[in-house]
Amino acid sequence: MSFVSAIPAAAPEVAAAHFAARLSLETDCADVAAAMKAGEVDFVLLHVVGAPQAYARRHVPGAIHLRHAEISAERMAAWPADTLFVVYCAGPHCNGADQAALKLARLGRPVKLMIGGITGWADEGLPFAEGAEPGSL
Repeated sequence: MSFVSAIPAAAPEVAAAHFAARLSLETDCADVAAAMKAGEVDFVLLHVVGAPQAYARRHVPGAIHLRHAEISAERMAAWPADTLFVVYCAGPHCNGADQAALKLARLGRPVKLMIGGITGWADEGLPFAEGAEPGSL
């Protein structure tokens, strides 16, 4: 018996519930890029880490720079209550997106984390925007 099969796989209904729950909390770089390319941007993309200089150096096109430390009920009031936010940070080594997602959820806001962050975006070979403005894909 291998290490893979030593612990039996979950029942299909348990696996389906698990993966559905994960997908309700996460999206990935390819899906964000596909939505942008198709003109189906039904979310607000937030770049949640770093100084303005780091954002200006490179960010995901269309992303608004809002550090997780600056997320508050007052700041988020700029968007309707049902706005879906997609947050990302530097990559798998960074928990800024998790911190932002937690703050947004505690404020009652729909949120998903873009797994991979900037590192994942680069790994997909997707282009970055530069400057102080969000830009577009």
